[in-house]
Amino acid sequence: MSTRNIKLTIQYDGTAYHGWQSQRNADTVQQQISESIERLTTRPVRLFGSSRTDAGVHALGQVAHFHIDCPVPTENFRKALNKILPDDIVITDVTEVAPDFDAIKDTRSKRYRYTICTAKVPPVMQVRFCWHRPGTLNAEAMQTAAACLIGRHDFKSFASAADKRQSSVRTILGSSVQGEGPWIYYEVEADGFLYNMVRNIVGTLVEIGRGRWRVERMQKILAARDRTLAGSLAPACGLCLLEIRYDSDDRIEE
Repeated sequence: MSTRNIKLTIQYDGTAYHGWQSQRNADTVQQQISESIERLTTRPVRLFGSSRTDAGVHALGQVAHFHIDCPVPTENFRKALNKILPDDIVITDVTEVAPDFDAIKDTRSKRYRYTICTAKVPPVMQVRFCWHRPGTLNAEAMQTAAACLIGRHDFKSFASAADKRQSSVRTILGSSVQGEGPWIYYEVEADGFLYNMVRNIVGTLVEIGRGRWRVERMQKILAARDRTLAGSLAPACGLCLLEIRYDSDDRIEE
């Protein structure tokens, strides 16, 4: 029996979990999926996820991979795992990919969406998936500020102090704000993100949207490389990983 490299596409409501990455004494998405695979196959597995989403963050397009030699057909993994997993984690696609495919290293870009609701009354059916922040926000000003972030920059001003990576330089491919009634959506795509980067950007955009800061301040914050100048950390519940993009389709043809 040959070893297969299996790629998973995953959706989850992150409300109940302490993020993606397995941790001691904490329930995580990675742990739930790994244990479910082991129950199904009776084989130990190492599951690698492209994005280490924080506690409370959601996903519609997380990607992970694992190597395994077992008799379970690839096409049966999705249905079988979804029967084992809790209702707030769903496998949407399972494919066998090239042996050298790596969900982390082969990532070309990641796309996130942050959702804000400005209505006076909390949106009870969506409140787990947005930041309920009553009060008018100027989406046009936020959009102008968000566009300033596109390109290759040092994003140290938007990184958590806990982020110890050597380089804080990243390339943002798209950064836009759209307003629809009481809803504000911020979408951002980049070749990578620093710890809490998106949520810190959102906190800064909100200060601009509420009129407390001028649009021009975004450029100054970016250039300063100083976290204390940016806005507060936005709540995790409004953030969702939409998509992981790769250079090519690594699916193995049947």
